[in-house]
Amino acid sequence: MEALETDIPIGAIYRHYKGKEYKVLTVGRHSEDLTPYVVYQGLYYCESFGNYPIWVRPLELFLSSVVIDGQEVARFTLTHPPSSANE
Repeated sequence: MEALETDIPIGAIYRHYKGKEYKVLTVGRHSEDLTPYVVYQGLYYCESFGNYPIWVRPLELFLSSVVIDGQEVARFTLTHPPSSANE
């Protein structure tokens, strides 16, 4: 199996294009098709899912862009690298 190639630093904090922040917990692979997934935790309270909900998203989508009001923007933007994420 090939190594998991990613530029996603574990422990880093990213801001979603809608404004909420998330901490990357790990990157893993789907057991059946080996698709890489990012496992990340919301740094907020969610009425539906409680404190610090954990989410999983395909790496390709995590790194993708979205079009907002006709402008392409990153889905997630690094705000704090791992060295400063836990300060």
